[in-house]
Amino acid sequence: MTIKQCTLEDSRNLQEISFETFNETFKDQNSPENMKAYLERAFNLKQLEKELSNISSQFFFVYFNNEVAGYLKVNTNDAQTEEMDEESLEIERIYIKNKFQKHGLGKYLLNKAMEIAMESNKKKIWLGVWEKNENAIAFYMKMGFVQTGAHSFYMGDEEQTDFIMTKTL
Repeated sequence: MTIKQCTLEDSRNLQEISFETFNETFKDQNSPENMKAYLERAFNLKQLEKELSNISSQFFFVYFNNEVAGYLKVNTNDAQTEEMDEESLEIERIYIKNKFQKHGLGKYLLNKAMEIAMESNKKKIWLGVWEKNENAIAFYMKMGFVQTGAHSFYMGDEEQTDFIMTKTL
């Protein structure tokens, strides 16, 4: 397992893994139209390049046997998707390809996020997770996160609920 921070030169690879992992995770519970609308809005190259250029966001690829197996996106300051205090770091995206799950890669990326938070003197990390994503919720609870709120997430034109889960460092 290795981690590499993404740069603008990685935008196409980031787009590819973003499409693949999001589709694997959510396609069975959402309409094809809503999936297509979300994927095109969230993961078009212009949008990803904008996010990669934001100094308050960082992306990382995780490699398993020299293959990109997943990725992490963390946000601080005004890049966070919810208004939070200066002591917070958001994990906006943490995805592992299906074929690489159950190898400890999610925990590895989560530990990377906690390391970044501590190096930045953050007191807590938080994330939003779809209320129907029971596997992810169980994983985050096992890792010490607790539900502290909820917010709306739009999948195409469908409003869904994400639980906000927080861990104090």
